Amino acid sequence: MILVIGDIIVDEFIWGDVSRISPEAPVPVVNVERVDRRLGGSANVVRNLHALNVRSAMFGIVGDDEPGAWVHQRLAELDSDDRGVKTKRNNRPTAIKTRIIARHQQVVRFDREWTQSVEPETRAFIRQQVDALLPEAQAVILSDYGKGLLDADFLRQLIAAMPEMIIGVDPKPQHTDAYRGATFITPNLQEAAAMADMEMINEDAHVGRIARALHEKLQLRYTLITRSEKGMTLFDGTDVHHIPTAARDVFDVTGAGDTVIAVFTACLARGDDALTAARQANRAAGVVVGKVGTATASWQEIEQQQ
Repeated sequence: MILVIGDIIVDEFIWGDVSRISPEAPVPVVNVERVDRRLGGSANVVRNLHALNVRSAMFGIVGDDEPGAWVHQRLAELDSDDRGVKTKRNNRPTAIKTRIIARHQQVVRFDREWTQSVEPETRAFIRQQVDALLPEAQAVILSDYGKGLLDADFLRQLIAAMPEMIIGVDPKPQHTDAYRGATFITPNLQEAAAMADMEMINEDAHVGRIARALHEKLQLRYTLITRSEKGMTLFDGTDVHHIPTAARDVFDVTGAGDTVIAVFTACLARGDDALTAARQANRAAGVVVGKVGTATASWQEIEQQQ
């Protein structure tokens, strides 16, 4: 089992077609054909683990509303333990990101989210639930979307409480120092450069220096930096490895980072070395960016990317 702790978001997609411009303003008119929802934010990591046939448990917060009830229902359908998902019965609704997509292109996105820090009792509840399931876990993923759950103090508490566990972090630069002692982080290049206080230059030698700097600064075992069209860079504690992108077509990068951390963690948890795990994660990213919307990759799809 892999535990996923972080900010839960509902991804809503409005699909349609565009054939004209509005007479009211110079904007496209989308003729809506269908609407669907997917687990997003940290919960998208759970979707990716399910696609890999890996058991999971989700820890986070939702509102006392219809989208929050839907999150619980969807997690149950994915056989993900949701006892650590707290329903907030106050004025903090479930976070929703709505994307309008026409002809495989995102037209606009609007967010309904609340980023205020959550109350101490909510974190205490989640910590209690994490402790209860930790004996069953092979790894933990801290998926930091910066929406109020994983503040610096809570991150430090969680990492300190699991010294023998594989701990992966999808990070945010504002919490850089709090990730010290994790097993690995999976920032994109922009995040990695900010965390290392270095320039964002997408060249192998420079990215390798960023990876080494973060490794030393945060006492990590591995640093895996995603680099868009240039693939990924892994520092395994000894060597820097540059892994070319496996993407054949890029339609949508939404949620690709969730796929990367899910696959990398799942591979480490089953005993793969870091380079093998990174190559698998890179292939998985190549699968999901070839799909529209928040997507996942199965082991079969990953192997077909070779």
